[in-house]
Formats: sequence, C-alpha cells, structure tokens
Amino acid sequence: MIEETISRIQGVYLKDSLPWVVGFSGGKDSTALTQLIFQAVSRLPIEKRHKKIYVISSDTLVETPLIISSINKALMNIQDKALELDLPIETHKVKPEVENSFWSSIIGKGYPSPRQKFRWCTDRMKIEPANRFIRDKVDQFGEVVMVLGVREDESATRAQVINSHSVEGKELMRHSTLSNAFVYAPIKHFTTDDIWKYLRAEESPWGSDNHALYALYQNSSGGECPLIVDKDIKESAGSCGNSRFGCWTCTVVSEDKALRGFIETGEEWLRPLLEFRDWLSSIRDKREYREEHRMDGAVYFVGQGEEKELGLGPFTLEARQMILKKLLETQLIVQNPYDSDYKLILEDELKHIRRVWRDDGDWMDVLPQIYREVMGEDLDWEYDDRAMFEEDQITDLELLCEKNNVSMKLFKKLITAEKNFSGYRVRRGIIQEFNKILNQDWLHYGKVEGYKE
Repeated sequence: MIEETISRIQGVYLKDSLPWVVGFSGGKDSTALTQLIFQAVSRLPIEKRHKKIYVISSDTLVETPLIISSINKALMNIQDKALELDLPIETHKVKPEVENSFWSSIIGKGYPSPRQKFRWCTDRMKIEPANRFIRDKVDQFGEVVMVLGVREDESATRAQVINSHSVEGKELMRHSTLSNAFVYAPIKHFTTDDIWKYLRAEESPWGSDNHALYALYQNSSGGECPLIVDKDIKESAGSCGNSRFGCWTCTVVSEDKALRGFIETGEEWLRPLLEFRDWLSSIRDKREYREEHRMDGAVYFVGQGEEKELGLGPFTLEARQMILKKLLETQLIVQNPYDSDYKLILEDELKHIRRVWRDDGDWMDVLPQIYREVMGEDLDWEYDDRAMFEEDQITDLELLCEKNNVSMKLFKKLITAEKNFSGYRVRRGIIQEFNKILNQDWLHYGKVEGYKE
C-alpha cells in the first residue's frame, strides 16, 4: 500500500509543472503525508525534480506551546534535510495579520470567544493566512496544487466533502473557493491504523522521532488540529479543542482535553493557560461584560413574548481591559521550560489593540497604564502618546452629556470620527460618517429592564 502511494505521488508530481503547497500541522496525518512526499521525490532522478514543493504550517500565535515547538523543530529539520538531498522543498510558517490575531479580535475589537456556531477564529487565523500564501503562488505560477493530509475515515462528513469534490478517474480536485488552485489528497483512503503503522515502521527521513509523536498523541489525549484551507473542510473538521491539540485558547468546546492531558502527564507549567482559558470561556455570555448591540450598531432580540430580551454584542471596553490585565498576569506566572522568551501576547498585538481602543473611545489611553501596572515596565509605544483629553476634562464632558441627556458613548464616537478626519484639506465623507453613527440601531433603544422601543 505504501509503495503504491509513493508511486502515485511520483506520477502526479511528474504530470505537470504546477508547484505543490503541502499543509503541515505537525500531527500524524500531515507528518505521514510529508514523509511520503519526501520519499517519493527523493527517489526521482535529480533532473526530474522539476518543480517546487512548499511545506507550510499555520501558526495562529496561540498554539499550544508544546505543539508549536515540535512544529518549528520539524520544519527546520525538513528544510535542512531537503537542502542536503538537493530536494526542491521549502518550509514556511503562515501567521494571521496582526489585526486578525486572536487577541486583536477579542481584546481589541471585543469579539466574543469562539463557539461552534460562531467559529470566527478558523477563517481569520488559519484559512486566510494559508490562502494568502496560496494566492501569492498562484500570482507567481498561474496555478498551484494544495496537497493535504485529509482522510475519509476521519468522519462521515469529511468523507462526504472529499467525495463531493472528487472527479472519477482524476487525482486532483478543484478547490472550492480559490480559483486556479487544485487539491490533492494522497492518503484519503488511509485509516488511522494505516497511518500509525507506517509512521512507526518507517524512520523519519528528516530525523524526527515518530515514536515521540505517538507519545505526544497519548499525552494530549487527542490529535492535531489540521491546517485548513477550505471552508467546506472547515465545517467538516469540527472542533480542534475536544480531542485534538491546537490553540490553547480554544473555547469552542466545554473542556480542553488536550491541554489537560499534557498537564496530567507532567507539564504542570501549562496549568495557568488552562485556568485562563476556562475563565475566558466562563465570562463569555455574562451580560455585564457584553454590549447590547452588534459592532455595526444593530440590535437583535432573543426569546419569545415576555421572555424576549436584547441579544449580546461584543465585549465592552471595560471587559476587554479586564481580559488584557488577566492575560498579562497569566503571562507573568507562566514559566515555559522550553522557551525562556515565551509570550502569550506579542508587542505588535498590544500596539494594535491600543489603537483600536483609542478609536473606540478610550480617551484615557489606559493600555500602557495596564501594561505598566502588571508588568512593571514600559514598551516603546511610539503611536501618539498624547491623550485626547485630560481626566478632569473627561469628567466635565460626562457631566455635560448627562445634563443634556446625550449618550457619552455616542459623543465619543462622534469626536473620534472628527479626529480621524482632522488634518485633511478636503474632509470628504465626514458627514456620511456622522450619519452612519447617528443612525445606528442602539441609539433608539433605552437601557432599561429588557428594552424599550
């Protein structure tokens, strides 16, 4: 079976000049896939190794530390061995842009932590970064082939998705959303037993320890969260937090068995991460931490009849400040024995969040204050250190708003819009921006018991 698969991979590789982009998550399926490709291409004469193979891995910036450390080491080993054997293989990590990172979305914009029916994280942190890399290669080469370690026996839904994209007699499937991209799934007929038998029988060509990978699965009580580049596959992949290792922040499930499994097998230093993740999940649906309108100003209702009430919007600015403070406090106590420079949130994310907060009415510019209070030091903030108003001025404005029955939140939005248009000779669009703010639904509902029209 293995020899037949290697032969098929060679046939598809030699068939055309389209470069390959191989999804590598560091788990059993993607490791087996990459190992098979490595073997297939290394057996070809040098003159037939005619096209590039890009091995890409997704770093969401909130990966479970043990897993991202394993992935980084594997990518480095793959690259070194490919250079040694003169194989046309390059390794790359893809990351979300700072404005789409987990913390920029939750602490910055106020997104509620993900749930199964609102799994915004997969698109922003996995699909888009991978697709951005693929689109770049499409621009460069015209067409590309995505090589994925998806398997039919993972679930009936996954098998249905794979079959719906397959064309009888053809190895390549059309990508469901990316034009000029094809999908190739060399191990789609493999079972889980097939994967482990292969990995435990064959040594890793780049020197990784497949037996250690097997132990990692046992210790985490699960498996990998795959690199996803297709929204159809996303829907069939289910949650990565239940029985797979992926993001340590995953709140899609009620319990992170993977993180708990690592702790139970000796990685006690991960406990603060698990406690933070559980706390973040617990505050998600508390009304006092959520706005009563969506980010676009629209309101919605849940329930029927007398039970009808306003739905929950994004996290309030105060809640976001609370989450950041607790995250930084967690960062202080986490001692990663494998990486002394390990950070839960990056400096670039903090700077982006600061800009978002200030545009959202944080006139006191509290983020640097929170950071200084918790971490005992300052960062080089660069971005406009001057607060828009002094504290006593803000108090006066609040009193004036209350006296004239004007929403302070509305006033902040209007002032921020004015500031964003300042400095332009022609301030085209400012009236439209004012109208957009003034016409938001939330202005027309009072903050009383339930709601009023």
